Formats: sequence, structure tokens, C-alpha cells
Amino acid sequence: MADIASFRNRFAKNVKHWGKWARRQGITCYRVYDRDVPEFPVIVDFYEGRVHLQEVATGWMESDEDHADWLEAIRNACAEVLEIDESAVVLKLRQRQKGLQQYEKLEGELSEDFVVQEGGNKFWVNLGAYLDTGLFLDHRNTRQRVMEEAKGKRFLNLFSYTGSFSVYAAAGGATHTTTVDMSNTYLEWAERNFALNGMDPSRHQRVRADVFEFLSEALSESTRYDLIVMDPPSFSNSKKMNGILDIQRDHSWLLESVLALLKPGGVLYFSNNLRTFTLDDWLKPMCTDISGQSVPEDFRNRKIHQCFRFVKA
Repeated sequence: MADIASFRNRFAKNVKHWGKWARRQGITCYRVYDRDVPEFPVIVDFYEGRVHLQEVATGWMESDEDHADWLEAIRNACAEVLEIDESAVVLKLRQRQKGLQQYEKLEGELSEDFVVQEGGNKFWVNLGAYLDTGLFLDHRNTRQRVMEEAKGKRFLNLFSYTGSFSVYAAAGGATHTTTVDMSNTYLEWAERNFALNGMDPSRHQRVRADVFEFLSEALSESTRYDLIVMDPPSFSNSKKMNGILDIQRDHSWLLESVLALLKPGGVLYFSNNLRTFTLDDWLKPMCTDISGQSVPEDFRNRKIHQCFRFVKA
């Protein structure tokens, strides 16, 4: 088993550096460690006094007992350095999830919902019950952009997850938001986030739908939007969809359809986390790649997502 001291020393250094950075920025949820030491392939995110600790599957072969001891040593080190109780460190093994798996609760993890703050807004998160926590920290900068651009706008959020972009748009003065996702679990989560921020539910519509179906129907209607965010998964074969989503294959049709829903002068933010993603050539003159600005400073993995800003002529 690798010497835990090398992890502990690097983690302590990161905690000091990013803790100071976060305080200066007024940020309370941020990434502290991301596989900085190759022998310790884990990701550590800090959520206002609690820790989301993810082990990244590497295929290393070791006994179950040795592996458990290794993980426990990392967990202990995180708690000691941050001076928090070990129970506040929630551990997950992160593997590729497909279809409905991303919506299902994880077995054996008991974790409570709690509230965190970001950008002046409040969000419910849960570090243990689901694959993800309810708030994607790597989209912090883009959420801020949306809030700054939302005043007086009609906003559409596709593949919305728990609705954080919609909350930011509402906080920025959007006149109306439409939040679209296939999952009742996540749409209910979005509703709770709106309520948490005291936002008028009559102006914030939630739609349970396959985005492909939603777009097909929306194109035949007269409603158009000033500001749209589309942040799809790289791949999904959920039974709730009519087909299989492959973002490299499908992004051209998706973007063509979404751009048709934009008013002239309207803005679309399109993001995905497929490392090998390449935008189709016909779309490139229509957008600006803002990935360099959208990935936050605390994410040393600068390829965690790609983000493009389209402005409709």
C-alpha cells in the first residue's frame, strides 16, 4: 500500500492554498484535490464543512482487505487535515454510469440533504445518495454568466439536472424559466431549490420530457427564448428516452433545433464533458469556445468540460 504521507502532505498543501483562494472569492464549495499524486487516484470536493471523496476506478489489482484499508486511510487523512469528523467524509467509487443508473439511489449510502450557498443562491445537495451531489461545481462560472445575462429574459434549461442554471437565471431577473429533464427525482429537486430561494413557482415551469421530444414539439409552437443552456450527458440509453443519446453523433441536430428556438440576438450556452468531443464544422463560425473561462480555477483538469457560446444573428 502506498505511503499515505505523500497523499496527506499534498492534500494539506492543497487545502491551505484553495481554502485561501475560496475565501477571497467568496466560494464555499470547491475542488481541493484531483489525482494530484498518481498513487492516490481520488477526487476531493469540499462542501461547506463536508467532503465528497471519489475514488476513480483504475483497474489496479489488490485484495479487498488492502483496498478497504487504503480507502480508510485516505478518508482519515481528509478528516484530520480538514479537522472534521470522519462521518462528514462521504466516499464513492466513480465509474461510468448509463441510462437510469444516474438517477437511482446508491445502495448502502445513508446521506442527508443539506443546504449550501453559491453566488448568493442556495441549493440542496446530498453527497451520498446519488452518483452526483446535486450541484456540478465545474459549471460555477457559467452559472454566474447566466445570472448576469438573464435580466428580462425568457430562459430555457435543457438536460437541466437539479435546475441550478434555472435558479441562477431567476435570481438574475429572468421573466420566465423552463426547466426540462427526464427525471422526476431531479425535477422535484429543482422545485425544492426554487422554493429554497423564495422564487415564484408560477414563473418557473418544470417539464418532464425527453429533450428530443420537447424540441420537436417546441419547434411547432410560437414560444421563443432569449437565453438557453444545454448541458447534455455524453451518452444516455435511459428507458425514458425514445432512442440513445450520443452527443458527438447527435449534437448537430440538437444545436440546429435549439438555435431555432432562440430569438434574434439570443444566447445559447452549450456544454458537454466528452473529452474527445469535436464541434461539427458548420457550427464553428456561429460560436465562441469559452472553455478556458468556463472551467473554474480550482479544477486542474482543464478538460473536464467544453463550453461554447452561440449568439443568434
